[in-house]
Amino acid sequence: MTSSPQLRFGGLAALGIATLAVVLLAPAPAAGQASGSDDVTFTRDIVPILQRSCQSCHRPNSLAPMSLITYDEVRPWARSIKNRTALRNRMGAMPPWFLERDVGIQAIKEDMSLTEEEITAIARWVDNGAPRGNPDDSPPPLEFAGPGEWEMGEPDLVVVGPSASRGADEPDWWGALPAVETGLTEDRYVKTMQVKEVGDSARTIGGRFIFHHAFFALIDEDGNQLDNGDWPTIHDLRNNPRGFTFDPEAGRFVPGNSRLQWDDVHLHSNGEDTTAHLEIAFQFHPRGYEPTKRIGRIGFGTADIDVLPNQDGQVRHFYQTLQQNVKLTMYAPHMHAAGVRMCLEAIWGGRVETLNCAGYDHNWLRYYRYEEDAMPLLPKGTILHGIGYFDSTAANPNVIDPRNWTGFGHRAVDNMLLVLAPAFILSDEEFEAEIAARRERLQLTEGDTVIGCPLCGFEELPGQPARPAADQQ
Repeated sequence: MTSSPQLRFGGLAALGIATLAVVLLAPAPAAGQASGSDDVTFTRDIVPILQRSCQSCHRPNSLAPMSLITYDEVRPWARSIKNRTALRNRMGAMPPWFLERDVGIQAIKEDMSLTEEEITAIARWVDNGAPRGNPDDSPPPLEFAGPGEWEMGEPDLVVVGPSASRGADEPDWWGALPAVETGLTEDRYVKTMQVKEVGDSARTIGGRFIFHHAFFALIDEDGNQLDNGDWPTIHDLRNNPRGFTFDPEAGRFVPGNSRLQWDDVHLHSNGEDTTAHLEIAFQFHPRGYEPTKRIGRIGFGTADIDVLPNQDGQVRHFYQTLQQNVKLTMYAPHMHAAGVRMCLEAIWGGRVETLNCAGYDHNWLRYYRYEEDAMPLLPKGTILHGIGYFDSTAANPNVIDPRNWTGFGHRAVDNMLLVLAPAFILSDEEFEAEIAARRERLQLTEGDTVIGCPLCGFEELPGQPARPAADQQ
């Protein structure tokens, strides 16, 4: 079994979970008022957008408060859909994808964002009366997991967590929940996992959440807690409706006869008396599988946060120097209610690169998972520079009282400023091999520039001995 080092900021990562609030404006024009073969129609133009970017959540008995499957379901929301999609990557946008398109790495897995052409098409469709169109133009409906099923597919193991309750007006709660047996009798490595919050009264999925976040750890049969730095934080359950698929060379270890300990849980009220629990489903690698990569977590930020009351345009900075070579797998900016944007820079030598910028909405915690050849390959000594932007005015609907000063804290009304990023920890030899493989795949030559890979443009890596001529042929 390989070790799982973790590099992480000591503070808790917390994010308020809020049910989607949709503002209804004036009624849209009656359907069918538009004509002409070039008109945007629901069946031909809008359904494909909804299927790709909306329906995984907006469907019956799922995470969103309304279904957007059929024309009759979508039509009452047409004007709101136009307004929300027009926000693009800013607070309140739908779909909730806030990565900025004009800067940084753009090769992101499961990108649900809309193109400018799609945003324009939605606006034209609504402005022209939201016509239905020819039913024969519509693509086949998507098939979704049914009640009791899992979007990731049939699990090999499901661990049911203990129930927890919050009253309609109770304050937030932080603490640990009792450990539960996994029921696994042999050591296995996890390929994919998915988490659901299940309401105990009607066994409903989503809609009314009380679990804000949950960190868990595994305890072996001797009572030893295993390093949990390589497990994803269960944070905003709407963020990964299809689950987490791990790198095929870095499966997560679950020992036989182990228990799952909920050692850091944050519960909050949703306005109704609610009792619920978490269920975690695992799919395993075949027996005999062994991981070949080490995964850790880079989590860095600052607790030195001073957000002045009733002021927009506040900027705060934080830094981290990498002590090891790393390959970042995702970008996950984390702030609280006053946060509206975060950027991440990588500084190596005299080279300063913006890896990503993203808008921030406290109702969501988005994970932006890089495609393989877009994962930043950063040598030790690289300085990571985070830049957070805050708006504490009444224009930010997430700010409860703009008159209040706020500093660091775990409550939603406090502030946080940190980056969460699972990362492969690489030896010098592994790092050089990763650089060489990427140069070959991307057919890079001397001097080529690749965002997030400051050494990809070097034939010989700085600080490394020159390779023999025979090795370069």
